[in-house]
Amino acid sequence: MGTSTGTAAIHRPLDLDPKRAGRLDRAHYGIIDIGSNSVRLVVYDQLGRAPLPRFNEKSLCRLGEGLAQTGLISVEGFRRTVEAVRRFRAVADAMGVARLDATATEAVRRAENGKDLVEAIRTEAGIDVRILSGAEEARFAALGVISGFHRPVGIVGDMGGGSLELAAALDDQVGEDWVSFPLGALPVEALMQGPDDAKRRIDALLKEKTPTSFLKQPIFFAVGGGWRTFAKAHMATHAAPVPVVHGYRIPASEARAFAKTLLRLPLAKIAELPGISRRRARTMPAAALVLDRVLKYLAPDEVVFSALGLREGWLYSQLDAEERYLDPLVEGAQLIGLPGSRVPDFPPALVAWTEGLFTDESPAEKRLRVTLCALSDLGWRDHPDIRAEESHRRVLQFPFIGLDHPERAFLAIALHARHAGRLDAPYLAGALKLLSPAERRRAEILGRALLVAYRLSGGTPAVLANSRLSIGSNRLRLEVGRSARVPDSEAVSERLSLLAAAAGVKFSEITELAEDV
Repeated sequence: MGTSTGTAAIHRPLDLDPKRAGRLDRAHYGIIDIGSNSVRLVVYDQLGRAPLPRFNEKSLCRLGEGLAQTGLISVEGFRRTVEAVRRFRAVADAMGVARLDATATEAVRRAENGKDLVEAIRTEAGIDVRILSGAEEARFAALGVISGFHRPVGIVGDMGGGSLELAAALDDQVGEDWVSFPLGALPVEALMQGPDDAKRRIDALLKEKTPTSFLKQPIFFAVGGGWRTFAKAHMATHAAPVPVVHGYRIPASEARAFAKTLLRLPLAKIAELPGISRRRARTMPAAALVLDRVLKYLAPDEVVFSALGLREGWLYSQLDAEERYLDPLVEGAQLIGLPGSRVPDFPPALVAWTEGLFTDESPAEKRLRVTLCALSDLGWRDHPDIRAEESHRRVLQFPFIGLDHPERAFLAIALHARHAGRLDAPYLAGALKLLSPAERRRAEILGRALLVAYRLSGGTPAVLANSRLSIGSNRLRLEVGRSARVPDSEAVSERLSLLAAAAGVKFSEITELAEDV
């Protein structure tokens, strides 16, 4: 595999901008995804870098069922798809969706009556459907991963109802190589019920068509509903600290072992597993078998599960270059955090105020600090007794993108500390397991520093700007300019003591300067 070129010189802003976060001029955007197993409508709050779903519904039309035998979409699947799209069009119109796109994949592409279905949808629902090629499916799935992670590099596998696509994510680019296999849930399900050895057939296809550049890459990004359900079941049975599929990372050997476990279970037992819905239980053996064989052949070190795929890749491709290079985590955090803050200009002031808190801050650590500042007033409406716990739980489960589970844990622990939460609270145990001692310390220091900032300034940028914080080897000093008129109050001193304890220094003091800072 090659590497993307020129990315180091591209400006990737990490600023907070209340005007950008408070944009209300962007209309809702919707996309209808006509897959081989299901038809889904997702309506996003806007067409932007960190879109939040406002509505998400699917209809299991199973267009690909029987397609290999007849070459046709069944009468029932045809009818149900047209009806589903008509309903989705009505919902989108009622929600005020300004733009509604529709795409179709493997089943419609292969079926002899696929174009008839597209024409029926145009007539009945007034929607033009774009039938994607295998190359486009692979590209948009990879773009979905690129849009949902921070500069990802690895092989993207998108297993849908009708096909499996592989492509490479190379930071901000999709690699030139791609491949599409007829290894979706429905054809593999049929293959497993036939007389031939399904495992051998899958292995032969992978060996015949997979580009050699895809082999032995460290990370495999797993996309698609079947593999998301696989991840949910694995998280539930292994008591994962963060109950979110996106960014869930496990060794490839562990994923293969769990796949083999699922393949040994009867369907009734699979349906009883936590995390697996009854509708998904039927296709779980196919999803498990394909994942096992793909991981065996590609031989990655780790599997990272992605909640974003073709739909989000399509959305990402509609953005201009400037917006694509905005950080998805920072953008999502400020879209949520700044409009709901008591003073939307205060989180950006916090970014500047905490700039020198850590002398060894890496770019990855900076983006977490900026994100935390954006979310720092998230819990102000909660009762003081529950702010720390509720803020922690929100961050652990909120549909942010652009981060993995340890980064979620860092933000959750830091936000808990920002609300004066105790680090020995039992409900923190899971998140703390994901962090090293150094990361725990950094999260606590950052959270306690924000606690001091809010108490010192009352959430006003002008007061905060007239103060500065310094952490020495044995002393923590808060310097305040005269015009800020902040005395050495007990409330500020108590919170400064919490910060000193987190930083591991013995003494803390507040100094009022003769002049402004």
